[in-house]
Amino acid sequence: MRQLEDVEWVTAEWVDWYNARRLHSTLGDVPPDEFEAAYYAGLETPHQPVLAPA
Repeated sequence: MRQLEDVEWVTAEWVDWYNARRLHSTLGDVPPDEFEAAYYAGLETPHQPVLAPA
């Protein structure tokens, strides 16, 4: 017989999968965690202008 704790555990696992690991079509079929990491990596990398040699 299933207990309330079992239902809570299965629900928490599903929420983790849905929010962090599923492939999200709107994000280019990458998991949300991976998309977020790439987004913040792009913000933290300063973009230096490329200067032509003089």
